[in-house]
Order: sequence, then C-alpha cells, then structure tokens
Amino acid sequence: MTSYKTWASWKGEHWGRLKLSNGPEMDFSAPPALYGHPGVLTPEDALVGALNICFQMMFLWAAERFGLELVSYECEAEGFVQEFLDQTSWMQRIVLRPQVVVRNSTEARVRTALRSARKYSLVAESLKSEVVVEPAITIL
Repeated sequence: MTSYKTWASWKGEHWGRLKLSNGPEMDFSAPPALYGHPGVLTPEDALVGALNICFQMMFLWAAERFGLELVSYECEAEGFVQEFLDQTSWMQRIVLRPQVVVRNSTEARVRTALRSARKYSLVAESLKSEVVVEPAITIL
C-alpha cells in the first residue's frame, strides 16, 4: 500500500509550516475570517486544490488514453462550505469547471475523458463532499 506523509508544525499565533513528503514546504494559516492570515495556504484551499490538481492529472492521463489532441486545459474549482448552528461546518460541494480545448475530436470523446478523470481521481473518490464537474469544451 502506498502512503503519503506531511508534517505540520506550529510557528506561533495562527501560523503553521507544512512540509510535504515530495519536498515542498509552505506556511499555512486559517482563513482571515477565522483569525488567520491572508496570502498563505489554508486548509480549505488545500482541500479544494488537492481535488483540482488530482482531477487535472487524471484528465491528462485520460486524454492520452483516448488519443485527444489537447491544446489547453484550465480548471477553476470552488468549494462550498455548509455551516451549522453549533459552529461546525463541512465542505458540502466542490465544483470543478474545466475549460478544455482539443483539436480533431468530438465533444462526446472529451466528456468520456472527463468522466474517466472523475472516476479515477483518488481525491474525488476519498471525499464525502459532492464533486460536480461543469466543463466548457472547445473543439478546434
């Protein structure tokens, strides 16, 4: 079984430092609205970002598998937090909005690759949040 490790350390106040097993290190904090600091990674951004990059990597894999001539790919991801009266919350839904441009293909083929990306995304499959994909597809 493959494993991935991270290390988080407290730097004082509402600051932390995250080290990833793949090498990068970065500061993090809570969002400013929750007494954190602007301009750094937040847990919420990390969650939405993890889904976004995992989906992208799986789409690139699927595009190669289905022989798509990919011209460009960009994806906005937006997470929606539901808050409860007892001040707990959860990321209820994350919407991925990939903008895919391909050459010499069909929209149906691109949609098949997008469905495969969703199916094989480890992060998407690990979340209890609803994951919605709303693509914009351009065929050249």
